[in-house]
Amino acid sequence: MSRAIALSVTCLLFAGLAGSAAAANAASGGAAAPGATTTSTTTTTTSTTPVAPIRVRAASLQQNTTQLVWSVRTIDQFSPNEMQNDGRSLCLLIERVTPATVVGELCVRHPGSRRHPQLVYRRTTRNGFGAGRVITATVTRADNSQLTATFLPAEISVGYRTLRWQVLTAVRGHACAGATVETVNNFLCGSRYPVRPALAAMHTPRLVGCAVRGAPYVNSGPTNRRVVALTFDDGPWYDTPQFLNVLERAHVVATFFEIGEQISTYGQGGAIERRMLADGDMVGDHTWSHPNVSGAGPFAAGQISSTANAISAATGGFRPCLFRAPYGAVSAALISEARSMGFTTIEWNVDPTDWARPGTGAIYQRVVGAVTPGSIVIQHDGGGDRSETLAALPQEIATLKARGYSFVTVTQLLGDQLIYR
Repeated sequence: MSRAIALSVTCLLFAGLAGSAAAANAASGGAAAPGATTTSTTTTTTSTTPVAPIRVRAASLQQNTTQLVWSVRTIDQFSPNEMQNDGRSLCLLIERVTPATVVGELCVRHPGSRRHPQLVYRRTTRNGFGAGRVITATVTRADNSQLTATFLPAEISVGYRTLRWQVLTAVRGHACAGATVETVNNFLCGSRYPVRPALAAMHTPRLVGCAVRGAPYVNSGPTNRRVVALTFDDGPWYDTPQFLNVLERAHVVATFFEIGEQISTYGQGGAIERRMLADGDMVGDHTWSHPNVSGAGPFAAGQISSTANAISAATGGFRPCLFRAPYGAVSAALISEARSMGFTTIEWNVDPTDWARPGTGAIYQRVVGAVTPGSIVIQHDGGGDRSETLAALPQEIATLKARGYSFVTVTQLLGDQLIYR
């Protein structure tokens, strides 16, 4: 990076540092929820008590599967609560590689009533940095001079592309008792680490499988969280893309149990399955041709493995770990056989019998009337006319959201580990 660009970056940062401190340290009424915006006013009064910016010993920004991990080790001990009082800030500056422009900053914020600090992200605008937004992140501290934050790139409005980063600390509203940082027009109390922005290489993670854990057979998940898992059987089908459209518009994930022999016909060359995974949905195994496989043995194993192979071919390498038996016909022998092949057998505890086409209203009422925390809902995106199910789906989602439910895949519900490369 040229000196002119570096100075411009620093100028942009400190032009917004008053707001950075406000976004990172304000909200005396307590910590905000993830996604909330923060606004505040700042004072121009400067305390005569000298305060030094936090000194950084080491820092890194790296990709770990789907997440970004920001780690900071400081020379000085620091407390996010005390940072609010002494006007200090600790921020991660995010910069686009080409052209070399700042896209935003991520600042540590006091936890308020929460146990761990929060992170506030502010995007760059023509007038400096915009309003702060608390992001969803896991923030931990090994000791009082260390902080690690883990979050999705989407939380800071970047995809899986290489970027540059720099840790910036500063003091506002106090006399400076430490180093100063040069900007285009003057010097301000602060420090940067590293001196020049560092490169963080990133790649789009590829989901290649999942590792099962827990019971080999389940029909619902834990009840301690207000979550629900929507599942759809008998696809891919003509209507499957429309089901995906509904889920995408609502920002909701689901699990699709697919029939192997239909993938080549209705999967659009694997585009449907790849779209599901890209959306965060999960793909499960529903046998090759939908027979009763409760007798287990070689026939059942062949039905399951053939479908798993078809899913892998369609997705470019993803191996499913969820199995649903046609008609819900299971036996101890089948459950054991499926587990030996790396699958958890999944059934359900909410069934609106949408396959019988009882009407959109009946499907809707049966779903929302029966869902409880941890429910697994079975519906169908294939195997016949699914227009009633499709019409009921947006209403189901809206009502369950209004009741405080979040939507998860079955793997998320069960805590299964996803495997990426």
